[in-house]
Amino acid sequence: MKIVDDSRPVIHRMIDSFLNTFFPSGYPYSVSEGYLRYTQFRALQHCSSAALSVLSTQSLLFAAGLRPTPAQATAVSWILKDGMQHVGKLICSNLGARMDSEPKSWRILADVLYDLGTGLEVLSPLCPHLFLEIAGLGNFAKGMAVVAARATRLPIYSSFAKEGNLSDLFAKGEAISTLFNVVGLGAGIQLASTICSSMQGKLVVGPLLSIIHIYSVVEEIRAAPVNTLNPQRTAMIVADFLKTGKISSPADLRYREDLLFTGRLIEDAGNVKVGRALRKVVKPSKLHELKQIFPEEKFLLNRGNNWVDMVLTHDATAEDALRGWLVAAYASDMERPKGGILIVFLTEQEAGLHGTASVQGGRNQL
Repeated sequence: MKIVDDSRPVIHRMIDSFLNTFFPSGYPYSVSEGYLRYTQFRALQHCSSAALSVLSTQSLLFAAGLRPTPAQATAVSWILKDGMQHVGKLICSNLGARMDSEPKSWRILADVLYDLGTGLEVLSPLCPHLFLEIAGLGNFAKGMAVVAARATRLPIYSSFAKEGNLSDLFAKGEAISTLFNVVGLGAGIQLASTICSSMQGKLVVGPLLSIIHIYSVVEEIRAAPVNTLNPQRTAMIVADFLKTGKISSPADLRYREDLLFTGRLIEDAGNVKVGRALRKVVKPSKLHELKQIFPEEKFLLNRGNNWVDMVLTHDATAEDALRGWLVAAYASDMERPKGGILIVFLTEQEAGLHGTASVQGGRNQL
């Protein structure tokens, strides 16, 4: 419906225009819980990062002894950015499979790498004789960061989509990023021409901007209710189910996830570890025995000294993984010798936990 004569106050029309431009259609009903907080910190992240990039670019030009003319700036960009940054991108692209199971942690790591690279660029005037080495290493780190950030962007956006509006979410998210990148560039130019015109000023303001940047990324990522199951989220769901009989939602888990030590074991969920190579989990002589114990299952369990290894077949589903995790969790309180084989049968009630999300983060083919 087209409004011919909008008699609303100007401020209301401006707010509606802003929401229509930078938020998905139907907001807030078309997105999952936490999207506003995610967007707020995403804006702050891009603003602080853009301001920091201005300072690093200024430092690079000073370290190279160049005046900021277009031709010279292009030469520096080609040598460093198009060279070392591409090397970093190629190396990081080989780690793409690992990013599927831990998009939040890799997203944070991407921004840490980016700030490390930017920090090296800011410090480059202190060692002008090592300009190419320092600036090249900085752009190498930034190249890895770019790949990691782009690879993890889609899983984060997907967690907010509710009505098949992923494209709209992505487009509006990029609009927010662009807007606050411009704001950050303006702030960076102002800082570079005032308190950051000297190296002393950069050494004070640079770390502060980096702290704001990383903090914003952490809060932004924590707000995302990622709806796929990785080992940590699966263990948390199983532990909660055994304690309360209820299945936790992605929104329930998001602020409880350990984004630093993602491989931590959860005792209440059976101390299960997924993803180890089959040859490291069980000896060939024992494999046949295990297959006989779990003839109809698409998982095998083998208890070690400190944890229980779970091996999934190549066609295992989320339900199979959750079922195996439940077996290990229910067996964890039972008396058994170390190094033994777990033999537990689920009751109908215990088997009531079924996965509806895809499982990522470690699958061994038998």
